[in-house]
Amino acid sequence: MSAHSASAADPAASWREVKARIAKAEAAAGRAAGAVALVAVSKQQPWAAIEPVLLAGQRLFGENRVQEAEGRWSAVKTETPDLELRLIGPLQTNKAREAVRLFDVIETLDREKLAAALADAVQKEGRCPRLYIEVNTGEEEQKAGVSPGEADAFITHVRGAFGLAVEGLMCIPPAHEPAFPHFALLAKIAARNGVEKLSMGMSADFETAIRFGATSVRVGSAVFGARPPRG
Repeated sequence: MSAHSASAADPAASWREVKARIAKAEAAAGRAAGAVALVAVSKQQPWAAIEPVLLAGQRLFGENRVQEAEGRWSAVKTETPDLELRLIGPLQTNKAREAVRLFDVIETLDREKLAAALADAVQKEGRCPRLYIEVNTGEEEQKAGVSPGEADAFITHVRGAFGLAVEGLMCIPPAHEPAFPHFALLAKIAARNGVEKLSMGMSADFETAIRFGATSVRVGSAVFGARPPRG
């Protein structure tokens, strides 16, 4: 049975399998048990697939859109105090305030205008999500993220001009290239800027990401199965 069909049939079983694979990859890389957090990518998934994973003990979930996440998680968040929501999709500046209100972590800070909008929203809402800067390691035109050559200056600018703490860096390597050079590059940028966290690795390559220092991996299809087509 393929990973996709297994996960569609029993997301909780697939979640346990992914957790076991993470533990094995941590050990193989000589890293401490529990060093890598699993972010279950719940975007576009039906609640029937998400709920068994939540009930099994998963508490970190990744969403792509503010509005979709609000509809799905607002009530659940009230009932589940240890739930952590991460925004892993592009954020429009006009949604910054809603994002600050809802999300515990925003992983896609990638431009000055958005940094300004987030800093303003943080002041107004009186809460500050943890922030990751997205780096476009493959310098792909269609993808968001700062280029590797601009990353150092942008990190410094976000900290200095806007007073925002940068907890981590995030990347999505090009689909048709080996992922490990991109993970190595992100780790190098983080190290020289004193950034502690690395969000990298998805269903196809999270074990490799763990080898290169990922502190969180974003896994969707290996847990939930393929996303249903958007209607």
